[in-house]
Formats: sequence, C-alpha cells, structure tokens
Amino acid sequence: MHHPGPPRFTDVGESVELAPRDPDSDGHYRWRLRSAPDDSDVELGDGPVVHLDPDVEGTYTAELDAPDGTHTQTVRAFPVSRRSARFSVSAEEVDGDLDGVESASVIGPFNDFVMGKHRVERDGDEWGLDVELPSGDHDAIFAFEDGFDPYATAEVTVEGAGRPRVRLDGRREAEEVVITATAKPAPAGDDPEVEFHLDDRDALDESDVRLDGDELRVPVDSLPVLSRVHAVAVAERPSIADTLTIHVESESRDVRDDVAFDRPADPPEWVRDATVYQIFVREFAGEKLETTFAEIERRVPYLESLGIDTLWLTPVCASPTRHGYHITDLFDTASDLGTREEFESLVERLHEAGIKVLFDLVINHTARDHPAFQMHRAGVPEYEGHYERIPRGQDTTGVDWAGDDSPGHYFNWAGIPNVDYDSLAVRRWMLDVVDSWAPLVDGFRCDVAWGVPHGFWKEVRERVKAEDSDFLLLDETVPRRVGFHENEFDLHYDTDLYYALRDVGTGDAPASELLDALVDAERLGFPDEAVHMRYVENHDEDRYATECDEGTLRPAVAATFTLPGAPLVYYGQERGVPEQRGPMRWHDGDAGLTTFHRDLVALRDDLPALRAPGVDRVVCDVTDGEDETVVAYERAGEESDAVVVVLNFTDSTATVTVDRSVDTHDLLTDTDVSGHDDGVVVDDVVVLRAN
Repeated sequence: MHHPGPPRFTDVGESVELAPRDPDSDGHYRWRLRSAPDDSDVELGDGPVVHLDPDVEGTYTAELDAPDGTHTQTVRAFPVSRRSARFSVSAEEVDGDLDGVESASVIGPFNDFVMGKHRVERDGDEWGLDVELPSGDHDAIFAFEDGFDPYATAEVTVEGAGRPRVRLDGRREAEEVVITATAKPAPAGDDPEVEFHLDDRDALDESDVRLDGDELRVPVDSLPVLSRVHAVAVAERPSIADTLTIHVESESRDVRDDVAFDRPADPPEWVRDATVYQIFVREFAGEKLETTFAEIERRVPYLESLGIDTLWLTPVCASPTRHGYHITDLFDTASDLGTREEFESLVERLHEAGIKVLFDLVINHTARDHPAFQMHRAGVPEYEGHYERIPRGQDTTGVDWAGDDSPGHYFNWAGIPNVDYDSLAVRRWMLDVVDSWAPLVDGFRCDVAWGVPHGFWKEVRERVKAEDSDFLLLDETVPRRVGFHENEFDLHYDTDLYYALRDVGTGDAPASELLDALVDAERLGFPDEAVHMRYVENHDEDRYATECDEGTLRPAVAATFTLPGAPLVYYGQERGVPEQRGPMRWHDGDAGLTTFHRDLVALRDDLPALRAPGVDRVVCDVTDGEDETVVAYERAGEESDAVVVVLNFTDSTATVTVDRSVDTHDLLTDTDVSGHDDGVVVDDVVVLRAN
C-alpha cells in the first residue's frame, strides 16, 4: 500500500516531508493540497516526494494520487515555539592561530551539522550567528575557514518550558471503547490540553467518535478491524504524539466480542533488561590476527562469560575503510571479514549463546566510491536523483566538482555523500536494504539517524515490526532528539548522561550532575516508556580512562549499570584498551577491570531494582573524603527490594553516611563495607540493600 502513513505533527516553519510508502520507482505519484488554514499560502511541489512548509497554525490536508488509489495525509502545525538566540565566539576563546581568518561555518543540530550552510564573517574579534531556537540548551561549532583546525564551540540557553508528555491507554466499557489520554506538563510548564487525531489510513469515521474531556469514546460496533488513534499534549509547546492501536478480532461486523489494544511506539520488553556490548569489528581479534566472522565466532565464549545479551557490530558491509562506515555495497559483506554465509553462521552461534545481534544500518550515505555515486556524478540518467545536491557556493570540500552543484554531506565528511530521500529510487533501494538484513538479525543500530527523514523511519518501523514486534531500533542522534521516539526508535543514545560523566570524570562538575542529567529526558519530552542507552565511550568517542581522572572509570561504568536504561560496554572498555579503536587486549588486558564488568552485569541481572525505571536522590554525608566526588541514589521496582548505590569519583576511599537505613553488606563485592560512626566505606561503588 502506498499510503504515506500516520498524521504528522510539526511547528509553523518546520518542514514535513511527505512520500508514498513502498514505492514503485517507475510509478506515477502526484500530490495536491486539499485544504489548508485560512491565510495560508502553502503550495506543494510536483515531485512524488514533497515538503510541506506550514506558514500558519492549523491543519493541512494533502492528497496523494498513487497507482493503488488516492490517499489522504493530515499535517497538524502548531504555533512557532522558537525564539531568537545568538551563538558567538571571540578570538580569545579559540585555541589556535586566527591570523588572517575572516570567516567560519557554524554547524549544530539546528542545521543538521551541514557545513557551509551558515557562514559568518569576522566582526572585530568576534564571529556570531543569529538563529531561531526552541527552549533549552543548544550547542554550535564554529569551523574556521570551513575546517576544524582550529574550531570553537558555543553554547546558548533559550528560556522557556520544555515539552509536555502524553500517554494513551484503552479499555472497553460495555458497548464502547474508551481511549484515555494522560498528559503531563513539562518541568515548570503549564498544564497541557489534549488533541486527538484519527489515522487517515483507517475506516474509523469522525462522526462515530465522541470526545469527553481527555477521553475519546467509540461505539464498539462502529470500529473497523484495525484503528489507530493519536494524541498530542499542547501547552507552551506540543508533545510528541502517542499512538494507540485498537484491534477487533471477530468473524463478522455484527460480533464484536474481542477488542485488544496495542501501544506500537513502546520498545520491546527485552530491551529494558538488555546489556549491550559493542564490537569495533576489525580490531576484535587482537593485534596480530585479522578479524573475520569466523574469528569473532571463536570468541563467543568470552561474550558468554561477560553475561552480555546483546551484541552491536560496527558495519560489516563491503567498505574500503577499517571502520566500515564508507560502504560500497549495502547488500553484501566485506570480503576481508567473510562471506554472507559466514556472517549468518556467526549470528546463529550468537543466538545459540542467547545473544541478540544488532546490525549497523548505514542508509544516510554511501562511500564516494560506491558505483551509484560514481554513476550519479558521471551523468548516468537513472542515477541523477540518487544523491543530495547543494549550491556550489556552500561546498566546503575544496574539490572541483565540475558543475554548478556539489554533493551534500555532514560535517567535513566529503567521502560519504548523502543519498537523497526525495528520490523514489533511493527510498526503494534503502527499503530493499532493510528487507535484506532484518530477517537475519534482532535489530538495527541506525547510523546518522538524524540525517534520514522522519517519515522514512516511521515506514521502516512499521515494516520491521510487522514481521517481528521484538525487533529493536537504536538511533544515533547526537544530541538526542525526542522526535525520533515518535513511532520511530526504541532505544536512544543518552548524550546528556555521557557528557555529565565526562565532566564529573575530569573534575569539571560534581558527581550529583549525573542525577541532574537524568532530568533532561523529561524536559526534552521523552515519555516514561522510553529507554535510553547509557555509555561512557563508543567508537566515536575517546576512551574514558584516557580523558578522565584516575579512579573515575569504575564509578562511571557503575553509573551506566545502576541508573535506569540499557548499559553499553564498548569492546576493550573492560580490558583497559587505551586507544579509541585499538586492538583488543587479550593477553595483557586488565583482568581486575574485566571482573568488575562481569560482576556489574551479573548484579544487574540479579537485582530487578537496577532494571526498574525510577531513581531517587539519596542525601549522603561524606565524613572522610570529598563531598563533590560522591553521589548516592536509591533504585526500587514495584515488586523488588530497594537498593542504595553510592559512587565515589576519586582514586581515594571515602566514608559516607546516607539518609536511609541500609545493610552494610556490599552486593557487588560480597563484602562488609561498614565504617566508623555508622558510615560505609566506598572505594568506587557500593550497592547496599535498603532495610
């Protein structure tokens, strides 16, 4: 079915891409705007993929003529929620020689890190850019003369409330189905109101729906076999939408005995208990051997011994690079790693060990050496629209592209041009890639997820979940963006905790910053059901122990295992590998650090409280040690005993007392940690059962 999908929600001035699903590259598709708010001057383009740019608040209705009929898609545009702000840096803030430097590219989440899009000129000793931003904290990078040597970062805070949140639940009352919306205000925000929206794909008629405050009611006999209801909470800003699916299982429309409800945006239950281990593939066999699928398979017993249950492999597709993100064939494995059959053998062995496999899905770009890009630049007609094109004046590569336009890319990644999702051929290509790998693995880690359109991710989610509801989607959005939770991704990078851990580890922030960082998810508008991946390092970040103070790695790792969310262990983190992408240390690794990680994995598996969603601050008094390097918190589940975790971010022992009654037997080390005057002794972390 080519229907473009669920209703879309946006702000005035924020573009929404509309596209047919499961497209036929040679099919005929035509959009038109059926209705728009008064005073709107919006027009839709002529292509099969169009961009609606709402200019006034209200509801827009677009129609798509497709080979299988005419389809309707609703777009709700909320008022502008952005305010004027200014990024600026001065010469004295830059660590580098700026003599003769007159311009800089300014990049950040506000422009998707596109170099050359926003250039600013030097004004005395300052470079500045005025932008429109929503409330919250924002970062930008000033890349001088379109490069990163030198560069500077700037921060700005826009005052205002964050996003509210909403949750939908359903129940049957006699001959009615009742959908209840529970809305929560943003921190320091106003109480929101709720808007309900039906799905244009369904046969549920608005005339059959009755609104009663924050409830939507529908007669059971009016329900089609499948209905989807969406809701948005609206205050100073709108929430992301929540969705509830209503299934009617019956043999005839006259018999409506079995009504079931499903929350399609929720993550699979297993991810809440998961411990993820990431392998940088080509370094896992060590310093002497070349890594292959067979060599990884021979090391599965080590992964079993760690107790991890989910393995993320960096890209395994054909690539001329060791990191694998410059892909030249999205359908086949790299020859140096092994055949596709050998990859499938590795996955089968991991499954036998009870370990799920995450495939690194790279569909924002290809290598510049990919035949499709070569055909594109060489003027082969059928590849004309495969890649993004930007005005020649925005190009930052210094390459003579021999034309009036240049390939689009992010940062300074000139070797990996962005594909163009305005092309039906590209959408068909990438859906085929998804279909090729999804049946073999248990989930996708999606590289540069923020570069791929929301509408496409929504289609991918429905596509893979239709075959396997437990399939996992992990997004790379840096910094994390709540919009990618709206019927798109299950597990999210927690960049806020990552940066907080770094600041604590370098002494730039107190240990209590960790708990402050957890509040950011609520301010951003992530629902309680969202799961966040907690990590101290990955293949894109320097090693924590290399960058941070002595004695801070172990408490930082312990934080990722004892705070809510899914912990990530980056290969070698547990063996003391000092290089970001260095060879795995097998014969000379840190055995004590490895045991520490094993014990954390086992403890988290054993204690349901550590996998529960909530966390409460615990007041602690440091009687021997430094106040700012110690933090304590309580973890408890509905059906589990509470535990108190104390972290000490120094290489010196601390003695603390907490405002809870606790057993002084440390559950992690199985030792008594009682100290003088009812205190407990903390080297790096203790986990104590609350009385």
